[in-house]
Amino acid sequence: MKKLALHWKILIGMFLGVLFGLLMSFVESGDLIVRDYVKPFGTIFINLLKLIAIPLILASLIKGVSDLKDISKLSAMGGRTIGIYLITTLIAVCIGLVLVNSIQPGKSISTDTRQELVEAYANDADEKRQAAAKQQEAGPLQALVDIVPDNIFNATTSNRNMLQVIFFALFFGIGMILIPEEKARSVKGFFDAFNEVILKMIDLIMLVAPYGVFALLSALVVEAPSLELFQALALYAITLLLGLALMIAVYAILVRVFAKRSPSFFFKGIAPAQLLAFSTSSSAATLPVTMERVEEHLGVDEEVASFVLPIGATINMDGTSVYQGVAAVFIAQAFGLDLSLSAQLGIIFTATLASIGTAAVPSAGIVMLVIVLAQAGIPEAGLALIFAIDRPLDMCRTIVNVTGDAAVSLLVGTSLGKVKDAPLEKK
Repeated sequence: MKKLALHWKILIGMFLGVLFGLLMSFVESGDLIVRDYVKPFGTIFINLLKLIAIPLILASLIKGVSDLKDISKLSAMGGRTIGIYLITTLIAVCIGLVLVNSIQPGKSISTDTRQELVEAYANDADEKRQAAAKQQEAGPLQALVDIVPDNIFNATTSNRNMLQVIFFALFFGIGMILIPEEKARSVKGFFDAFNEVILKMIDLIMLVAPYGVFALLSALVVEAPSLELFQALALYAITLLLGLALMIAVYAILVRVFAKRSPSFFFKGIAPAQLLAFSTSSSAATLPVTMERVEEHLGVDEEVASFVLPIGATINMDGTSVYQGVAAVFIAQAFGLDLSLSAQLGIIFTATLASIGTAAVPSAGIVMLVIVLAQAGIPEAGLALIFAIDRPLDMCRTIVNVTGDAAVSLLVGTSLGKVKDAPLEKK
């Protein structure tokens, strides 16, 4: 018998969690049973995600930056690659924020239901509000000061200090690039292996995801048994999918304007990679197919594709960037928090950097969302609201991630004159 794929297990866990929660809502003391004996497993799962966030950002960013040593030899290619990746990531976050502020899916929740949510996560919400109020009282440049840690070991003790950890990881990676390669080799080998271990830990955590989802959804239904909450969740999903579709349109425009290729040629060329990305939810697993399609069907020179695509699989997560912007503001809206302009600018900055450190594996984006939520002062417990439908949306996000890698590869190749007339374009 064929083994059931993880995403199907998560969807089944989600369905059974909702069903179990509904049933227990009609059982005497059923809500207490769920809170005392089921919800703790959901809390453990959230804690596991939070546990892995700092090690993941350290491992992924240091490895990603140190892998860019070839920029010294391919400075033109490296500079354009990183520049375009950062620009598309910023566009992606902004698209997400504009949509979620326009549609406001979290505002569709009534005051009563919102109050139930706030009461359910009162301790966490109060802590975040106090932190946010303290931040607002600080000077205009305090946020810049807070990025630079005075002690990296203290910085790693709290997810709220994630920007400090990101700063250290970038600084450390740059230092590795600037010293002789033979001296950096052993340190790089350690962090490469460290990154592999962290990715394996994520795999292990995701094995219990179906049970975590079951517990989270059961508790959510019992604590806020309102149909409108699920209607808001559906509106959130629609908002995110619309943002992902707009990001695909941005790639089409970039390909048309700067690469002088028709969008139909581009999408026809990478369609198999997109389908594989959807089924695996992993940019890394899709990478071999992406490289083959970009080289053989888009006509990008192997030298460009072999440089741009692996870097993209590490640092270019535009689908994840759209998601982080939408999800963060949706959770804030659901909890009745009004995010200031400075807080949303902080989300843009944090989401951009967090997407660079997002591992190219399934569901790593929700781990990085912890960073964005903590930095913006949004209750991390709000992850329970969106995790139920995260897996299918993760599959859609990965399509955008892979499409962005291919588009940037074509743009860089065109700018360097390293794109040939591919068979599909001639037709």
